[in-house]
Amino acid sequence: MRKILGMIAVGVMALWAAAALAQDGLADHKLALQISDNNPQKMNTVLNVAANVTRYYESQGETVEVRIVAFNAGLHMLREDTSPVLERLGAFGASMPNVTFAACGNTIAGMTKKEGKEPPIVKIAEHVPAGVVDLMTLNEAGWTVIRP
Repeated sequence: MRKILGMIAVGVMALWAAAALAQDGLADHKLALQISDNNPQKMNTVLNVAANVTRYYESQGETVEVRIVAFNAGLHMLREDTSPVLERLGAFGASMPNVTFAACGNTIAGMTKKEGKEPPIVKIAEHVPAGVVDLMTLNEAGWTVIRP
């Protein structure tokens, strides 16, 4: 009886692991892009890389998931009031559902303290506790992390 229960437990664990991998592995490729500078040229470069990588893999019949993580001064990219690429962000939200954006909670807290109010972040951005930790977690999960 113990052997049977042990075999069932191992089988259930194997199925659970396979399901988790299948769910996590929906995209053929996974790219995380870092933006940590308040520099319009670098922000546009990050968006260009996301668009170019997406077009390339789509032309190959493959899928790619791209996550742009903004922290430190790079958070200005995702601010509704200071983003030099605000119009492009709207276009990405509408035309590239494979590209997601993450806004660093630590940076938001720092800006809130300095400015006396929370900075307005674009609606398409997900708030994460810490941008660097988000990048580390993605890297540990097999994502390619690039700082253009």
